[in-house]
Amino acid sequence: MVDMIKKDLAAIRTDVVGSLLRPGYLKEAYSRRDERKIEAEELRKVEDEAIRRAVRLQEEAGLDVITDGEFRRLNFQDSFAASVTGFDARPVNLRFVESLVEGGKPLQRWERAYQVADGAAILQRRPVSQRLRLVRNLPLEEYLFVSRVARKPAKVTLIGPDRISQRFDYQNSKSVYSGMDDFIADVVRIEREIVRSLVDAGCRYIQIDAPSYTAYVDSPSLQAMRERGEDPMENFARSLKADNEILGGRDGATFGIHLCRGNQRSMWHREGSYDAIAERLFTELRHDRFLLEYDSPRAGGFEPLRFVPRGKVVVLGLISTKVPEIEKIDDLKRRIDEASKYVPLEQLAISPQCGFASDMVGNLISEDDQKRKLEAVVETARQVWGITS
Repeated sequence: MVDMIKKDLAAIRTDVVGSLLRPGYLKEAYSRRDERKIEAEELRKVEDEAIRRAVRLQEEAGLDVITDGEFRRLNFQDSFAASVTGFDARPVNLRFVESLVEGGKPLQRWERAYQVADGAAILQRRPVSQRLRLVRNLPLEEYLFVSRVARKPAKVTLIGPDRISQRFDYQNSKSVYSGMDDFIADVVRIEREIVRSLVDAGCRYIQIDAPSYTAYVDSPSLQAMRERGEDPMENFARSLKADNEILGGRDGATFGIHLCRGNQRSMWHREGSYDAIAERLFTELRHDRFLLEYDSPRAGGFEPLRFVPRGKVVVLGLISTKVPEIEKIDDLKRRIDEASKYVPLEQLAISPQCGFASDMVGNLISEDDQKRKLEAVVETARQVWGITS
């Protein structure tokens, strides 16, 4: 039965990247928690209700797999940052997250992420004060709840080692870690523990969020690495190896990996096609599903998909989470047809290009826009591949 579920999830035609827009009442509850007007238990009840509604939204749209909307996180990277101790960073609240995007303009590049400053681990480059240690398994907590309230299979998202390493201030952490390899070994150990706990709990679809892979095709990001004395291709190779090690024996679960170019209050962080990294990315990574951003010219064309091996699925992120305009089904079908020239149609699927709210602030679209975009995912899949679930 487990093998059949894994096979079915590996081949589904509709997908959702992870985060959903936080409803106003959930944001208000977080603000009240930060102001110490409510306790953690009351916030938990609000989160629970918001997740139930998010599950209904996705199931009613007809998606093959659902998430909890990442409603227990301030930021998608909390899957790791909120689960470990060791970073030299101060606690994060909603106001801090909001401050990171103040002044930014939609559909323009957001530069704040490259700065080294006081703040949260993973959100910005931070040193460590001690070796990393798992103290709270947030992804497992998320799965245990959402799996009880969902009728469809629930997936869980986990930030990957590449993003974590690019937010690690190794220059000021040498008293704790001898170098990046030493640090990544601990990251992999912790994330393997999280993954194993999820599989043991019955989770059959785990998605690794790896937005930093697009740093290897983005000129400013490459320049920043070189200015720190790093070899970008050495970083790339280290991250490929680490992502594979997280999967362990891969028993009982489908693994996806999501790449995008940034998603913050309808802004983006990087640009560049997949061409320069495609061959190694698609042939070396052991994941079953590649969820790729393809909603704008910044992503380039579909030609790099020619390197995708047989048996792997490419989830085309054709539907933008950054703008309110609803994509036309015929346009989406045309783009899927274009992609099928490089990878067979039976190895393709469709999803939004990223989450709708990589953090609590969210993109500048409405909840109705979000609903209609999820429905467009399902209707496109129905017209291209037939019944989706």
